[in-house]
Amino acid sequence: MLKVQEIRELIKLIDQSSIDEFEYENDGSKIVLKKNEVQYAQAPVEQPTQQPVAKEVQEPAKPAVTTPEQPKEEATNKQVDESLHKIESPMVGTFYARPNPDSDVYVKTGEKVSESSVVCIIEAMKLFNEIEAEVNGEVVEMLVEDGQLVEYGQPLFLVKA
Repeated sequence: MLKVQEIRELIKLIDQSSIDEFEYENDGSKIVLKKNEVQYAQAPVEQPTQQPVAKEVQEPAKPAVTTPEQPKEEATNKQVDESLHKIESPMVGTFYARPNPDSDVYVKTGEKVSESSVVCIIEAMKLFNEIEAEVNGEVVEMLVEDGQLVEYGQPLFLVKA
């Protein structure tokens, strides 16, 4: 379950982004953040509560963009082999598989990684954050495309430890 500070950080990131809605579900807990409203339910049987999101001066809303990666995201929601380690996005941002457009990707399917291996970059608010594997093993699958927007906690890679 997310801590209060993590939820506050999420609210701040959502408020500063062009994202209108964010949904996170883990172990029966679910949090849904929408611009101008927050819903949180501890368990499926409880009624969600609503709280206004702190609002600052915002740019005009950008039109929603439909990406071709949506079917792939749905595929990641299906049951995955529990023995595989998921490398998840620690933040909302843009996923980059390579350090710059002229370079090779950090890792490919079938490559071995160590805990300190950089596997990708997540760009958030013009800051480029290197994401490490945090596990020793072999990359089994890359779950997102280069340049794709990713959510907090979204699986990026599956690694066989």
